[in-house]
Amino acid sequence: MQAVEMSLTVVVVLVLLALAFDFMNGFHDAANSIATIVSTGVLKPQHAVAWAAFFNVAAIAVFQLKVASTIGKGTIDPAIVDHYVVFGALIGAIAWNIITWYYGIPSSSSHALIGGLAGAAMAKAGTGSLVWAGIGKVVAFILVAPFLGFILGGTLMVVVSWLANRSTPRRVDKSFRRLQLVSAAAYSLGHGGNDAQKTIGIIWMLLLAAGTLKTGESVPMWVVISCYTAMGLGTMFGGWRIVKTMGQRITKLRPVGGFCAETGGAITLFMATSLGIPVSTTHTITGAIVGVGTSKGPSNVRWGVAGSIVWAWVLTIPASALIAALAWWIGQLVL
Repeated sequence: MQAVEMSLTVVVVLVLLALAFDFMNGFHDAANSIATIVSTGVLKPQHAVAWAAFFNVAAIAVFQLKVASTIGKGTIDPAIVDHYVVFGALIGAIAWNIITWYYGIPSSSSHALIGGLAGAAMAKAGTGSLVWAGIGKVVAFILVAPFLGFILGGTLMVVVSWLANRSTPRRVDKSFRRLQLVSAAAYSLGHGGNDAQKTIGIIWMLLLAAGTLKTGESVPMWVVISCYTAMGLGTMFGGWRIVKTMGQRITKLRPVGGFCAETGGAITLFMATSLGIPVSTTHTITGAIVGVGTSKGPSNVRWGVAGSIVWAWVLTIPASALIAALAWWIGQLVL
């Protein structure tokens, strides 16, 4: 990969912008990790975000950088990457995150970033700049991740309900209030492991393009630590607007349902991260919550709310791509 001439100031500014996206990712997606545990009353919001943030950062010791590699090499052609492409991609993703956060819509930060990368790359070099195999995996998992979450969450709810059939509701709630701490921790590990690596991949791509790193060199540890820390801090300041939508407006959750949704979501995230596939934590937990609600009967799910979330999913990649293409053009004027 041939290095692109760019000043140290530009590299530093873009690294800071990437970390700002990472912070926004944690802030925007904090609801995915804490919505069920807050809505079921197991933890207060301020305790829940601290719990989730700790395990977001702890994921640094659990997962290999396979998702970062996919983002850095498997979505757009590394040869066309320069500071304008990185700038466009990040602005597209950040702008869409702010829009959806403001309106309380649980959209995907991950797909906003993929859309941003695709939009900026196409603005520079057309559709030939896309790595279709990698893009295809991401698009496929738009359906696969929530479907797996739905199946696992619903199945766990059925199994747990059968096993706890002879226990009183109060005793079941008491047991699963404790277990939900474990399931929320597992989900937060999966969230940190998959999502922080997306920003690592962007910075890796930038450093290779700038010639700071040579092809084949591993990601510097300061990048890894910075990205996980930024995500954890973002989660600490997480957005309450989306928590209400995720935790109670889709379906009414009790601790047992929260445990099943988080566990089903966590299993899905662990599988995807181990395969190096960037997935949406938003899609995953939404699918799991709907699966838990449906296991008690389709009428327990507020399908109108779920439908509005699906529309946000459909719009995320094209909307962030369009913003990124515009930002790529602006970047050539200001960088």
